[in-house]
Amino acid sequence: MKTFCVLRPTLLLVASGIFMMTSCKKSTDVAPTISPITPIISTTAVTGIATDKEVNDWILENMQTYYYWNDKIPANPDKSQTPGKFFTSILNTYNATSNPDGDRFSWIQESADALKASLNGETKTDGLEFKLYLRSASGSDVIGKVLYVQKNSPAAKAGLTRGDIFYQVNGQLLTVSNYQELLSGTSDTKTYTMAKVDATNTIVNTTTTKQTTAVVYQANPVFLDSVYTINGKTIGYFVYNQFVTGPTGPNDHTYDNQVDNVFSKFKAKGVTDLVLDFRYNPGGYVTSAQNLASSVAKGVDPSKIFYKKEYNETLSPLLLKAYGSDWFNGYFLQKASNIGTNLRSLIVLTTGGTASASELVINGLKPFMDVTTIGTTSYGKNVGSITIADSSGHIKWGMQPIVTKSFNTLNQSDYSTGFKPAIEVKEYTNEVWKQLGDVNESLLNTAIARITGAGRVAARTNSPTYEVSSSIERKAGGSNMFFSDRLPNAQH
Repeated sequence: MKTFCVLRPTLLLVASGIFMMTSCKKSTDVAPTISPITPIISTTAVTGIATDKEVNDWILENMQTYYYWNDKIPANPDKSQTPGKFFTSILNTYNATSNPDGDRFSWIQESADALKASLNGETKTDGLEFKLYLRSASGSDVIGKVLYVQKNSPAAKAGLTRGDIFYQVNGQLLTVSNYQELLSGTSDTKTYTMAKVDATNTIVNTTTTKQTTAVVYQANPVFLDSVYTINGKTIGYFVYNQFVTGPTGPNDHTYDNQVDNVFSKFKAKGVTDLVLDFRYNPGGYVTSAQNLASSVAKGVDPSKIFYKKEYNETLSPLLLKAYGSDWFNGYFLQKASNIGTNLRSLIVLTTGGTASASELVINGLKPFMDVTTIGTTSYGKNVGSITIADSSGHIKWGMQPIVTKSFNTLNQSDYSTGFKPAIEVKEYTNEVWKQLGDVNESLLNTAIARITGAGRVAARTNSPTYEVSSSIERKAGGSNMFFSDRLPNAQH
């Protein structure tokens, strides 16, 4: 006989939050108030380490209830597999040809604690964010180029900076066959051997090395803000690298408050044109996206819809019956920091690392104002997930399944292949990259030219680039993030 218990979410509100699935020991653990949705849990003994069968039962039952594609779960999946393989086996797996609307994003981790910490920006890292490229089209050698360095991190203290290039890690050449092991291995200490771009725009090796040792690090997503006055335009520029409410979870609004302060500064300085730099922002809490968008949107108030959510056919009628149709909507907030009234233009800088909640902001703002994207095509994630974990501690695993699809107020959700930029600008491997915030940096320079009508951008050297991977895509368990906490504290 199954025992059902209260869902006590520790909502890591990403894109709205983290949803905790609790295990119960006895029915007396159940709170007296009954709600329409129940986390389905394994009722086997909650002492000791969970067996693979217990974990797989827990995975399956919760996925059958919450997974967006729960109608695609196999009728009789093989529970003899290890939990990681079992989870993968029941997904509605994406295939560009045969299943283009499938799942590219759900994932599972052995440690729910590590999963939750990473979603709040805390990881063990040296603070180096990088992209990996093939050195040439015909070879297997790989180089890493630094996208940015987290402030006060080991990488920053080692003197690494945006645009630096490395070709060896711990004395070994990076190749397509070993880069994952070298960059994601168990060793906390890494020695990077550097390369550089010479006067002929050729990447050449050096013997210079820089060493870092990873630490548990809390990244602040509010990375950089500036105001430029150019050709009579007052331009606000904001680099925001993850939608996170605060370092300790959804009830901590430290970072949201910092975002508000940025826009209050923009408002005080009379910003009339805005550049949002989301090029390295893989997503995060919907509530943080809602917060930021509410300081940008033109002519909005709390009656205007920022996003809509669609759930599976199991959850939707229960949510509708219990909470009404308004449950599926997220609204703009009333913000004293809103600069929308004075904005003449809004530009969002994007790359393939721009995903999820970043794209939610673009999609949610479009019905209210013109949004111009510059850079390269964004990732294409119009679906959201929740974090499912067992608060009793018996099951250590944590999973992040897709549970919802997002739309704007015009019911548009047509960005599963990403937002194609109005102006394409690439970050080439063989050019010297300017620092973020430098008005001659390629993407920002193009945005400023667009705003001021200059029609010219800084001279650049264009050559083919062969991308392999990115630390941005590796964040939060290797998946771009878009989380949602818009499910109730459910029980029954």
